[in-house]
Amino acid sequence: MGGVVADVEEVTESKILLAEYDRIKEEQKARIGFRDNLLYFTLAASTAVLAITFQNRRAQLLLVLPAICLVLGWTYLTNDEKISAIGRYIRDHLGPRLAELSGTSRGAIFGWEVYHRGDASRATRKRLQTSIDLFTYLVFPMTCVIAFWTSRAVHPLLLIVSIMETLALEAVSQPIMERAGRTGFPPG
Repeated sequence: MGGVVADVEEVTESKILLAEYDRIKEEQKARIGFRDNLLYFTLAASTAVLAITFQNRRAQLLLVLPAICLVLGWTYLTNDEKISAIGRYIRDHLGPRLAELSGTSRGAIFGWEVYHRGDASRATRKRLQTSIDLFTYLVFPMTCVIAFWTSRAVHPLLLIVSIMETLALEAVSQPIMERAGRTGFPPG
């Protein structure tokens, strides 16, 4: 047969799990960047809508802002949940499986995934972030809806739109509050 034998690297479960870890950490990193930029984009879009609203003195334009906050807020929350899910997957599945395969203690594999969660100021940061999320994606757009309701621009169709936006904003606020409950906010 006298052929050349290809040098094949041994594929092991450990190598596959480490490759998976690299890929999902890249996904997590990309999602974190995207999520954080969504907050900045929401603030920029909100500023633009407010400037146009005040420049044109048309209170009905305030109803654009809740729609923007709904779409961007939901996208923000979806990415935040995926970021957290990746962390849980690493802590609960990949780390323990690799520890088992390598014969090391559970905490020795991907220690950062657990270590950073024990930071003494983590709860305070989580509370602050939840407050910012609630302000950006609920309080601020609801303030615009209330400003619209108190204006002279209220017409039946726009009133229905504003009520639908209010209900949708309440629905988006639920996952924020559920996340807050998992992190111990509000304190008590």
